[in-house]
Amino acid sequence: MKTKENTPHKFDSLSAVHQALGLPQPQHPLVSFVKNTDNQIDYTRLPSLNILNFYKISFRMNLSGKVKYGQGYYDFNDGGILFAAPNQLIGSADYAGDHSGYSLIFQPDFLWNYPLARKIKQYGFFSYLSSEALHLSEQEKTTILSIFKLIEEELNSRIDDFSQDVVISQIELLLNCCNRFYKRQFITRKVVNNDILLRLEEILNEYFDGKKMTGKGTPTVRYLSEKLNLSPNYLSDMLRNLTGQSAQQHIHNKIIEKAKEKLSATNLSVSEIAYELGFEHSQSFSTLFKNKTNLSPLEFRKTFN
Repeated sequence: MKTKENTPHKFDSLSAVHQALGLPQPQHPLVSFVKNTDNQIDYTRLPSLNILNFYKISFRMNLSGKVKYGQGYYDFNDGGILFAAPNQLIGSADYAGDHSGYSLIFQPDFLWNYPLARKIKQYGFFSYLSSEALHLSEQEKTTILSIFKLIEEELNSRIDDFSQDVVISQIELLLNCCNRFYKRQFITRKVVNNDILLRLEEILNEYFDGKKMTGKGTPTVRYLSEKLNLSPNYLSDMLRNLTGQSAQQHIHNKIIEKAKEKLSATNLSVSEIAYELGFEHSQSFSTLFKNKTNLSPLEFRKTFN
């Protein structure tokens, strides 16, 4: 199954994954539970990069410090959950490492005509990079393992008219618990998150104070997230929990701060200030300024004269 190192391999079906791992065909074509508690599955058979056409929730029993968290590393040494949504690029830096744990994989069609088909898009952790795992306390780990075992028992013991209803309700329970633990992670990572907030401030200052800033446009959430080694959604969620504001709001606040400096300390026109702050049209800058301050740029300038 090995492909060229930088060429992702796309898995369109659960059967293809089972075949790649040397496993029997799944009992259900749309949902499968893979148990690997003794590292008996050879994950080196997989390509280093792959794209799945389905959802994947993996609990790793011994997730190591190799997984980065922003500018540092996770301080939870064992037990973590990785999430992947259809058509996301995922991979591993070390397929030869410890991969003991459980994986639940299911096609979007498995949720068809169930409320979870729409609701699943609301769980933010499915849009994160694979390095942004959910790390668990011992108590949380016990909860997650109990739900995984319920799903395993249901899929292995019977396939009948009620199977899909039961498994989908168990998946929703699993996701709701993960959502609770995910919110907890922001609290337990507060010191690290404060460091990220300081770095965010530095990046924005460097961006607007840079000599080559003119013509670059206003900074984007993606630009900030790449600088911080976080995904855009994770960055915004972290900032909302820490400050009550999204990443985009932080950008706008910095723009207004820099605009006030220029309006009060220079004789530049509003159009010139807008251009220096990365706006293609001065009207867009004036609209943002008015929305944030209840004053137009010129009205604000008059307060200093």
